[in-house]
Amino acid sequence: MTGLGILTAAGIGTAANWHEVTHAASPSGVRKPAELRDLPTDFVYLIDGLDIETALDAATRRLTDRFSRLAVLAAREAVADAGLDPRAWDGDRVAVVIGTANGGLPVYDEQHTALLERGHRRVSPMLAVLTTGNGAAASVCRDLGARGPSLTVNTTCASGTDAIGIARQLLRAGMCDIALAGGAESSCSRLIVASMCKMKGLSTRRDDPAAACRPFDADRDGFVLGEGAGLLVLERPEHARARGARTRAMVVGYGTANDAYAPVAPHPEGAGAERALRAALADAGVRATDIGHVNAHGTATALNDLIESAMLRRVLGEHPLVTSTKAMTGHTLGAAGGIETAFTVLALQHQLVPPTANLESPDPDVPVEVVAKEARPARLQCAVKTSLGFGGHNAALVLSRG
Repeated sequence: MTGLGILTAAGIGTAANWHEVTHAASPSGVRKPAELRDLPTDFVYLIDGLDIETALDAATRRLTDRFSRLAVLAAREAVADAGLDPRAWDGDRVAVVIGTANGGLPVYDEQHTALLERGHRRVSPMLAVLTTGNGAAASVCRDLGARGPSLTVNTTCASGTDAIGIARQLLRAGMCDIALAGGAESSCSRLIVASMCKMKGLSTRRDDPAAACRPFDADRDGFVLGEGAGLLVLERPEHARARGARTRAMVVGYGTANDAYAPVAPHPEGAGAERALRAALADAGVRATDIGHVNAHGTATALNDLIESAMLRRVLGEHPLVTSTKAMTGHTLGAAGGIETAFTVLALQHQLVPPTANLESPDPDVPVEVVAKEARPARLQCAVKTSLGFGGHNAALVLSRG
């Protein structure tokens, strides 16, 4: 991994995000949009201060939904961070693999309203382009001239993690020299929030929304939706060495598995998550004792946090330092794996584990050491990123220092 690009409610750009997740006592990006005011959950995490009109030209804005725009901007940062110039690379050897859960689904909400209230002539002729899940990958390809393999991954909340694992496989197979991989999502529309309220997955702490997302806390009551994008540049080692690139970290293991259990709830014993993590460890050729840190899925739902933490204890023991960064970014669904893998890379690089924000009363039934209050220095050689998604999807990555 040679480059990172991150956009979340915690900040614009990698440096701003890392500062917030390692220093901030509570999230600053929680907002109450007017369109959500009558819902049981009337707050989400939104990116402030992003000047889309300046960053992207009119043609790009016309042909993209917000999640695709976030992907393009994160990809530009990642490429620049890697020291690459798209004008000079062989675009035929550059792959793009981006995960998303909902893609441009919020546009359906807007356009359906336009159809009902203003008639068929007000429906955008670009609706099919704006709403397809492949919009982010296609937009990044056009923006950067990447003409190699281009894939969209939808394993719901595991999408970004799976995208990185698949990109690594493309590199190992010799199908590309460079891959941009991760996830993008912007799904904080009224329709989606209303649906998730009915599903009982969201926090309803309306009186204190900044403290609502509480991973691993005894008083947690659900997750909070967020938007964002996290993209990483992966290269074949010989390609990176040949151009003298800085290596931030290495992807040394990947595993993916399905619970085959339920549409929403994880397997009660975390069976699929365990298989994915054990497969990633085997792929990496490392022992459980080699893992010093886990950036967990950690959604702040009652089931996820108990099941995931019990699985981590079974597989890795009690020694890894565990964190969830979702209290700072919100749950960005398909983008979460990309964003949180980038945070895991930074933890390895800086030898610093971010705290789990809003963790005030640790759940005594969580059997792992969760970092809280402040970032913790640690000697880290290998770290793990885990993701659990709706539909029983599970993915895990093992990273090592560069």
